[in-house]
Amino acid sequence: MCLGVPGEIQSVVEGELRMGRVTFGGIVKDVCLAYVPEANVGDFVVVHAGFAISCIDREAAARVFTYLEELDETQALEDGS
Repeated sequence: MCLGVPGEIQSVVEGELRMGRVTFGGIVKDVCLAYVPEANVGDFVVVHAGFAISCIDREAAARVFTYLEELDETQALEDGS
């Protein structure tokens, strides 16, 4: 199964390969932005394997984070934590 995670673009570096710094709930990673040339600082993108593969709006990103938190809570219950 593949999972794309939303993150917010903090900075963009134009060059031979368009790159950016993207934050995922406080964790910042370098991400390739070549597939989303329309994305800019402050935009949310879905990232898979280090590549931003699509843009999403802030509300959709918030929903995904809510789902991920719920999954984490469910897993903790199943693990007996």
